[in-house]
Amino acid sequence: MRHPLDTLDWPISTERLLLRRAAPDDLDATWAFRRLPETFEWITAATVTYDDYRERFLREEQLIDMLLVELDGRVIGDLMLKVQDAWAQEEVADQAKGVQGELGWTIDPTYGGKGYATEAVRALIDISFTRLGLRRLHAECFYDNEASWRLMERVGMRREQHTVKDSLHRTKGWLDGLSYALLAEEWPAHE
Repeated sequence: MRHPLDTLDWPISTERLLLRRAAPDDLDATWAFRRLPETFEWITAATVTYDDYRERFLREEQLIDMLLVELDGRVIGDLMLKVQDAWAQEEVADQAKGVQGELGWTIDPTYGGKGYATEAVRALIDISFTRLGLRRLHAECFYDNEASWRLMERVGMRREQHTVKDSLHRTKGWLDGLSYALLAEEWPAHE
């Protein structure tokens, strides 16, 4: 079955960035920023060695959901869109297939504070709603990852849940977690 991202014409340009599908050749470009301590601290699956990262990166399920963010031909981050089924009662379950998505992102900290992450995530939200026809998007992070939840708020996502010490961090122990979401009907026409 084709991934919904396969139905779009890539690359897609924003005002300053280019979004494109990830490919095996992007291994080194993503390793360059995913191994940095500021990034490594928050990503879901941290790989310590290049060989471990290569093995994980080249898995089909990793590449299929990943988009790369380029600035002037240089990869400065990656985005994730996992299209998912919504929960539904059995009688209407077929109507809930592939209608929502989980968002994720990792941006090279060298490029932080310039609005690139906001621009890239807004573009992915717009693609999700206007081109893929998804009805709901959600994202999660540790409460301590302030840069991530502030980004969610900047792009218009709504905080839906603050959980207490339910999320296990690899070095910090049990931390609070945050969940944000946005419905297609809440997304204004992108200017």
